[in-house]
Amino acid sequence: MSAAAPVAPPDDPYATGHGDPAFHVAHYDLDLTYRVAPNRLRGTATLAVETRAATDVLHLDLAGLAVEKVTVAGARLARWTHRGGRLALRLAREVPAGTRLTLAVAYGGTPQPVRSPWGTVGWEELEDGALVASQPTGAPSWFPCNDRPDDKATYRTALTVDQPYRALTHGVLVDRRARASTTTWVHEERRPTSTYLATVQVGRYEEVPLGDGPAPQRALVPAPLVPAVRERLAHHDALLRCFADAFGPYPFGTYTLVCTADDLEIPVEAQGVSVFGANHLAGHDDDGRLVAHELAHQWFGNSVGVGTWRDIWLNEGFACWAEWWWSEASGGPDTATLARTWHARLRAQPRDLVLADPGYERIFDDRVYKRGALTLQALRTVLGTPAFLGLLRAWTDRHAHATATTDDFRALADEHARAAGGGALATDVGALLAAWLDRPALPALPAAR
Repeated sequence: MSAAAPVAPPDDPYATGHGDPAFHVAHYDLDLTYRVAPNRLRGTATLAVETRAATDVLHLDLAGLAVEKVTVAGARLARWTHRGGRLALRLAREVPAGTRLTLAVAYGGTPQPVRSPWGTVGWEELEDGALVASQPTGAPSWFPCNDRPDDKATYRTALTVDQPYRALTHGVLVDRRARASTTTWVHEERRPTSTYLATVQVGRYEEVPLGDGPAPQRALVPAPLVPAVRERLAHHDALLRCFADAFGPYPFGTYTLVCTADDLEIPVEAQGVSVFGANHLAGHDDDGRLVAHELAHQWFGNSVGVGTWRDIWLNEGFACWAEWWWSEASGGPDTATLARTWHARLRAQPRDLVLADPGYERIFDDRVYKRGALTLQALRTVLGTPAFLGLLRAWTDRHAHATATTDDFRALADEHARAAGGGALATDVGALLAAWLDRPALPALPAAR
């Protein structure tokens, strides 16, 4: 086999230039120290990997930080090079598929976000702290990784910061060690996690309990924002219960909503975490929608992930429909009303987007979000609400902590249609999904049965 396995098939229009399909990372152990004032990060990343194909070179993604030392256990490392955001580890001889290796990379520097077609993503220095919002390709801005959405791994992250800063990473807090001037926060995420969902949050945060319902919930917020956040998120426990009833058990150990002191352009999800700016939770009418949307991603996108960005509607369309479901459950406009409103708006926009294949540079087009939600509402109308909610719960159960595709969803919808109404209903559902997913024309919303 060629010494340098390709990052992705050359004809893949959704290839990001990141990742290496020649191996899988099973676990990341990250030991990090961050100094807020100079924005300096140092760390050692230890990766447990298994080769998926015979190879003599492994590629990791790491951008903007300097590599100090690399070691490999399980094979002999001949040399390594680091350029253009790619760390290449060349082995002395080819190893077969199924070989288990341990890679350790010591690195450091001034972390910065990386460029993407949607602006910069990844590590972001705040006025007084830092955050990580990596979707879709920002993970290499702070740790060496196999940056592919389908390469999920478990994590242990130890992050040392100066007092009085608080550090949060994805997972459950398992240890906290205070010294004279620093505190080390250790989190473990035992559920498989995509690299873009790994996160770091550092700030002068107070903890606000939000509820204990299906899982412990809390907000981390700057002290001046505590009263506003308490008021805005007073319903959060009811929101989580509503989603757990509709979508199945909450998929992670805890849920943390971080609100920075800085204004942010958009909120973003991470594994068991959502990140908002002060502008999102300080009094705007859209807040309830955004809070519901980011929470819904814990089921749709974080637990059930996409193997390729082509299927992004499975994340964003589902989270958008969840906004509508919460609106209906909490006394706002019902899903049918919201669907009619957004259908009318989409009719006034260009009809040149195919939901199941929008094109890489349009994966975050708002039409992906809203047309995805309309697809689900149309499916609910045809299946009926009980069968539709059964489909959603089966989806989050069957593909929990894994990845799934649009074709997987079609197949499951067919199963549920046959169980609910036989072959005729399955034919209707297949035609409906083909119209909404595979063609740019905007179908009419089906009439209620």
